[in-house]
Amino acid sequence: MNGAHEPGFFEMKAPFNLLWLQSAGCGGCSMSLLCSGARDLVGALDAVGVRVLWHPSLSEASGEEVTRIFEQCLSGEVALDALCVEGALLRGPRGTGRFHRHAGSGIAMTDWVKKLAGVARYTLAVGSCAAWGGVAAAGENVTDACGLQFEGDQPGGLLGSAWRGTGGLPVINIAGCPCHPDWITETLTALSLGAFGEKDLDSLNRPRFFADHLVHHGCTRNEYYEFKASAHKPSDLGCLMENMGCKGTQAHADCNIRLWNGSGSCARGGAPCISCTEPGFEEPGHPFHETPKLAGIPIGLPTDMPKAWFVALAALSKSATPKRVRENAVADHQVVVPPVKKTGLK
Repeated sequence: MNGAHEPGFFEMKAPFNLLWLQSAGCGGCSMSLLCSGARDLVGALDAVGVRVLWHPSLSEASGEEVTRIFEQCLSGEVALDALCVEGALLRGPRGTGRFHRHAGSGIAMTDWVKKLAGVARYTLAVGSCAAWGGVAAAGENVTDACGLQFEGDQPGGLLGSAWRGTGGLPVINIAGCPCHPDWITETLTALSLGAFGEKDLDSLNRPRFFADHLVHHGCTRNEYYEFKASAHKPSDLGCLMENMGCKGTQAHADCNIRLWNGSGSCARGGAPCISCTEPGFEEPGHPFHETPKLAGIPIGLPTDMPKAWFVALAALSKSATPKRVRENAVADHQVVVPPVKKTGLK
């Protein structure tokens, strides 16, 4: 033995430093993160090498102390591995960014983000506001709010479409309103362990481990969807797509596979999926709880489903709907139970 120590798989040569900034938003993604299944969130991150330099809800430092942390990152005194930005970036008024100045420095948050992103190994947009502009950019957008690298579904945003971090990746868009805590912690874990690359991003730069799924996958209302047995009011058990505005067949997320708080999702709670991981979800052009239709056919059809096929299959499915499914769909509890039948090969 020559005294050299070979690091194990989970041993980091240096900590993976994380800095979290909040811009224009409700703070919901931080609240979601605090609902992580880990009893000790900071300890769980530390176990995979992630060290939190500062988070506005988790850290004691404030004012000039925080500014000092920023300056240490910019000077290279402290390595900045992951810059997480929550909330939309406010470029107004007239491009100054002074609608949101960071407390303790008086400097526009947009300026801090540009500088810190320039030295960060990876930059992550946490939530749909940071990714696309989100709710903050809705309406007339008088604050000139945008995402880090997108403005709605158009590349650009604050940093520009060509921007790349020092680690070679574009902004990683952990979209959602809010995003699931696991989407944040699993992305940070993969980055810390060197197990995340550009191939792990979809066309909107969202991590594919959740964005390659649809909210429809794993939905407990799928039997009703198959027979087009639809709900007519929020308390009904039936499928929420046809009448109640649900976009789960189009929205990219694993909400009904991963579940929230270990047991729920929007659809399981009786609320339609509003497709909050997608650009522009905040302005659908209709009430969230209504399905727009043309000639009685929902405008927003399932992903990859040609309209003619949907119409034909819907008609066939409805004609074959069992009484149990049809009656339960418009009830707030199971009124007809599955019949008991002898099973086995015949």
